[in-house]
Amino acid sequence: MEWTKNAYRVTTDIERFDFDVVHRYLSEVAYWSPGIAREKVERAARHSLAFGLFHGDAQIGYARMITDTATFAYLADVFVLPEHQGAGLGTWMMECVMAHPELQALRRMMLVTSGAHGLYARFGFKASAHPERIMEKVRV
Repeated sequence: MEWTKNAYRVTTDIERFDFDVVHRYLSEVAYWSPGIAREKVERAARHSLAFGLFHGDAQIGYARMITDTATFAYLADVFVLPEHQGAGLGTWMMECVMAHPELQALRRMMLVTSGAHGLYARFGFKASAHPERIMEKVRV
């Protein structure tokens, strides 16, 4: 799938992704994945529904939905490079993610964020009604 807006493009064509850019951001900038190996970044993308945000041919953003495409999805690794933030591109990329046909019939979508609650609330995400039911196992 592909969406365009002026000189920007969001695509799910993973063969166009610049995994050097994605890995650099996720391993060096993102608080949730410091030091993550490049091979894990690419493997995770290839086993998810991944979205690349481009300005011309340069990748400037990324998001992925970990999903079975039938009942559940987990939104992860969402970013827009700092020099492109503030122009509404993160919102537009999320509009594209949420519009993807394979995500329309899901019963539940989840995500974890430390500071982008306002962005995700615009797309219907809210705090869990039953946080006592959520569990996690973390390996560092």
